[in-house]
Amino acid sequence: MEDAELEELRRRKLAELQRQRDQQSYAEEQSKQVEAQRQALLRQILTPEARERLGTVRMAYPEVARVVEDQLIMLVQSGRIDQQIDDATLKQILRRVAPKKREITIERK
Repeated sequence: MEDAELEELRRRKLAELQRQRDQQSYAEEQSKQVEAQRQALLRQILTPEARERLGTVRMAYPEVARVVEDQLIMLVQSGRIDQQIDDATLKQILRRVAPKKREITIERK
């Protein structure tokens, strides 16, 4: 009797783990698709130089790059951008969004 119950518990646990793994892989696939769509849209609205600059910013300040990407995508979707963003325009956007530099002074006593 106990062997049958134990086997049933194992089977249920295995089925539950399989379901969780399937859900996780589905969520990962969805996020990959969304990210691919974001990148395709950014390729359309940014010149190659601007894309390269944004990639450099992404390495140093990933949160700033994400904010700028979100803003650009939102502007395109609302129809407020009708031409490609060049490097100079992206620099202006980054200046407005980038965190202000802190000045650090060291005093010796």
